[in-house]
Amino acid sequence: MDAQKFLVFCGEQEALRRIISTLANKNEELQHFLETVNNTMTGLQEESCKVMSELEVELEQLNAALEEKGAELRGMIEAEQRRKEAELQKQQSEGNFALVSCEELLEFANQTLSITNEEEFLMAAKQIKERVTMAPAFRLTTRPVASENMSQFTVDFSTERAGLQRLHFLPVPRAPEIDVSRCCVRDNAVTVSWRPPAEDESSVSNQRYELQYQKNNQDVWMRTTGACWEKICDITQTQATITGLKFDSRFVVVRVRARNKAAAGEFSEPVAMETPAFNFGLEAATAHAELKVDGLTVTWEPQVKGHEARLKGKDPRASRSSTPSPNKTSTPRGARDRFSGDSYTVLGDQEMTSGVHYWELRPLADWKSFSVGVAYRGSLGRFDQLGKSPGSWCLCASQWLQSSLSAKHNNRVKTLDWTLPQRIGVYCDYDNGDLFFIDVDRLRLLHSFKTKFNQSLVPAFMVWCGGITIATGLQVPSIMGNFLSTNQSPSSPSQ
Repeated sequence: MDAQKFLVFCGEQEALRRIISTLANKNEELQHFLETVNNTMTGLQEESCKVMSELEVELEQLNAALEEKGAELRGMIEAEQRRKEAELQKQQSEGNFALVSCEELLEFANQTLSITNEEEFLMAAKQIKERVTMAPAFRLTTRPVASENMSQFTVDFSTERAGLQRLHFLPVPRAPEIDVSRCCVRDNAVTVSWRPPAEDESSVSNQRYELQYQKNNQDVWMRTTGACWEKICDITQTQATITGLKFDSRFVVVRVRARNKAAAGEFSEPVAMETPAFNFGLEAATAHAELKVDGLTVTWEPQVKGHEARLKGKDPRASRSSTPSPNKTSTPRGARDRFSGDSYTVLGDQEMTSGVHYWELRPLADWKSFSVGVAYRGSLGRFDQLGKSPGSWCLCASQWLQSSLSAKHNNRVKTLDWTLPQRIGVYCDYDNGDLFFIDVDRLRLLHSFKTKFNQSLVPAFMVWCGGITIATGLQVPSIMGNFLSTNQSPSSPSQ
């Protein structure tokens, strides 16, 4: 075979291989298609049998309900028939007795007329008169006590019959519409209201709703977002409230869909609800060496040997001698911003230069002393304690040796005659110079400062023995309106 024929032969072989490959692929595709068709047909048959079986069950239940109602109605008719028959039979028996008595008296009266002896006649006539007076026939009502009328048991099933004739398979519910005018964000909860889809009333009454929501920093929900939706399922009303949220994003996006026994419908158009709140963390770099910062929890962990043991002994002299002084406390790694000495302080990592802000503090079970407030970040020295400088305002609580609550600013102290709170709310209106401390559980104003802030503020905390936890991402609660409306004047010095 010469070279030219060999090349032609090779070319034909290659072309044939391509055809074979194409046919093999098509053959595999057809086999897969036929397998899919067969599986679909099998699934169709199984699903049809399942739906048919469910339909039969529904019809049996409907028939059972009809039979039950029929038995109930039949029982009512039969009971009324028995009652009336009993009354009529009693009246019939009394009438028969009266008739017999009347016939006997009539016969006796006829016999009396044939008496010729005057004395016997008068005696018999007297007996007749007495018997007539007491005769049952004259005391018996000659009108039936029960009527034959049973029309009150007539039923009209035309409405039900028409309803049965309108029976149809459940449609997939349409999308509800969120009623923005009735939605609100209040007290760290989001209430969402919607209008049900415009459908048959019977269908709507059997519907349940599913509410989904997600946090977002955009006021328009982007379909490309990968954020997961949180769900609230099996809602029976056209309103739901989302609680337990931390508002650490600008918006909460919500959507809702209806679900019936058959399927879930499409979601409504998403609605973004603004959730303004003050979010901050704790700046661990500022924390005293003996404070441990874990998220939003601060605990006091003494590093001086024997310090904690002496505190547990509650010896006042031991506690005073064991409290490290500024000259004795070492600052690890030479952190310039870390508080030292007796200033067991840590600051928040977000500044306040305008607007209204709110956060809460809750002491841990083993707490002994803590302070909470605000401070000018730039004017607070490493050894400064909260409330002892012109640039810091705080509320101090202590249950070490004795319980006390006080407000401090610029080294001036006002003792407060309140029970130690279990949860403290801090409200700061930078623009108006208002700083309020609230007993959240008792809804009581503990203390307020009135001043004029002229530098950047940060949340500030002091912890000595024990610990605290802080809640951020909170809205200003509505109860603050009551405290603001009273316009309480500060009972302590202000700047």
